[in-house]
Amino acid sequence: MPQASPFANGSSEEFPGFPGITAGLTAAEASRLSGRGLWAPDGTVDPDVVRLGQTLTTALLNGTGEGPEALLPAELAADVEEVRSRALPAYHRIEATDGIRLSALSLRQLGPGPHPLVVVPAGWTPFGWPLFLRAYLDLARRGHHVLAYTPRGLGIPGLPSTSEGFVDVAGPHDWADGSAVIDFATDHLAPSAIGFLGESYGSGISQLVAAHDDRVTAVVALSTWGNLATSLYDHGTRHLAAVKALLALTGGPVETKFDARNQEVLADFLADRNLDRVVEWGRLRAPESYLHLTNDNETPTFFSNTWHEGLFAVNQLLRTFEGLDVPKRLNLWIGDHAAPEGPGLVGTEPGRPNLPLAEAYAWLDHHLKGERNGVEDWEQVCNEVMFTYVTAPVLDPGTGEPTGERRIVEEARRESRADWSRVTAGVEVLGLTGDGAGGTDGRLLPAGETSAPSEVTGWRRAYLAGVDTEATVMDGLMKTGQAERAGSPKTYDTRKIDRRHAVVWTTAPLTAPEGEGTAGRRIRGVPRLRLTVRSTAASACLVAHLFDVAEDGTARIITHEPLSVYGLTPDQDRTVTWRLQAAAYDIDTGHRLMLVVDSKDPLYGDASVTWTQTVVSSPQDAPAFLELPLG
Repeated sequence: MPQASPFANGSSEEFPGFPGITAGLTAAEASRLSGRGLWAPDGTVDPDVVRLGQTLTTALLNGTGEGPEALLPAELAADVEEVRSRALPAYHRIEATDGIRLSALSLRQLGPGPHPLVVVPAGWTPFGWPLFLRAYLDLARRGHHVLAYTPRGLGIPGLPSTSEGFVDVAGPHDWADGSAVIDFATDHLAPSAIGFLGESYGSGISQLVAAHDDRVTAVVALSTWGNLATSLYDHGTRHLAAVKALLALTGGPVETKFDARNQEVLADFLADRNLDRVVEWGRLRAPESYLHLTNDNETPTFFSNTWHEGLFAVNQLLRTFEGLDVPKRLNLWIGDHAAPEGPGLVGTEPGRPNLPLAEAYAWLDHHLKGERNGVEDWEQVCNEVMFTYVTAPVLDPGTGEPTGERRIVEEARRESRADWSRVTAGVEVLGLTGDGAGGTDGRLLPAGETSAPSEVTGWRRAYLAGVDTEATVMDGLMKTGQAERAGSPKTYDTRKIDRRHAVVWTTAPLTAPEGEGTAGRRIRGVPRLRLTVRSTAASACLVAHLFDVAEDGTARIITHEPLSVYGLTPDQDRTVTWRLQAAAYDIDTGHRLMLVVDSKDPLYGDASVTWTQTVVSSPQDAPAFLELPLG
């Protein structure tokens, strides 16, 4: 039976339960979940992870049961009962200022205080707050009150974790909802301090609430954005796959999930029209727009993101981070959206500490409880270097043969720096040549290796646009990044990149610069590329990719970035310069650096017109170059 209301005014409600949670989770099922993150192979939320969260929630609110009625295997049941012995759980419907009711869960510490509160707005999924139930148990164990809620409009009708209203996409209604949740918590939990911890959508809301409500003492923002406008539309290019994926994860069709105004903006984005209005809409929802408020509030802010982030690319967050004048931390990891912290949030890493979350929790313990736990000595930036982990083959348990996957046996190297400006110690400018004899690839030449200016200027190279090549950024949102997080980065056969639809430049095999270790190059920071372009169409998209190419011709992607150019005429050149996404990557000696520029990628809504010709060149007054940041 559900526990009685812990609040005298009856502010908690009877928990109605989840449809379909009628049988317990077995030890074998829990074991199969080990190490899995949020995502299924198709980029949706893993249904087994959903069941885990909902079963843990049911056990927390109703009891774990015994014998045949047990909801959880012994280890998980012990974890839940430990938390139930120290914190009282309750299910709520919190009323917002406009009468919308938000689904929520609280864990109120039973022991003598003071106790700080951690508020957790749920991520952008149709399952709401139960998905991260394991994180709430961990926070309660650390002595925090916990109040988790589903932002308005998210969820599947009939699920108790669904909140009323329309999705506001981290707009003003969501900021006001966050303050209403704080009001509720202040009345019912009397916290000594208030922190926000958010993952993805919840992380953006956390930053925005903190900017507008000075009662927030500290923020943790995981897999987050700083500028929603440039997360979705940057360098003239729509991040189309990201928006389509997000729309599929609200729990219903657009017409039932968004109000008329937000439906219009989303329709404009998808149709590639009125993009100035879309940008204005995104900036309203950008924590970067309110840095002056966060700085005035002096709110300590912790960011955690990934190098190959498919939803909220890393450069936009760097600009926000650099604009913060508060205690701050930026962790950057191998992988894609939610891959580093996901297994810890959803509880699929039993008995194994999740380092991204452990550092996030330490931030909250330090700033909410005043613990001297080493956070006070942290440098501002800590980067995990791609792909410096050591791996071993995964063997089939039945046959003992390799499965083709890898597992990590030694974690990747991390590098701390006092601030972002110290990540890049210098730059190397590489000149781009025309193609070689027989139409072979062009070369990337360090300045000291250029024998004459004519090698890197005066050339033109053409390709047919509008056709994708093997130089794709990833196989799918979350899919490729989750694999690389687990030790199996995507490999490319560079010989299969169709040179009819792409142009390619490659260095000679790299050697380590004198006195700088053993790596052929240590890329640290934001690369920059300049090309001159013309097209037989009025627009063109240039998708730049940097690859690390091994001796056998196979490659791994370092970074990329698209640029769409409009208003072109067939007989007129335009010189363009753009920044690729930041990276921390060591290229081994003997490997080569390869730059590939093509015209399409499944992640993006591009400006290229199929079967038109794009020409890139390097005129004498604006030589083409690739600027590599080194560290």
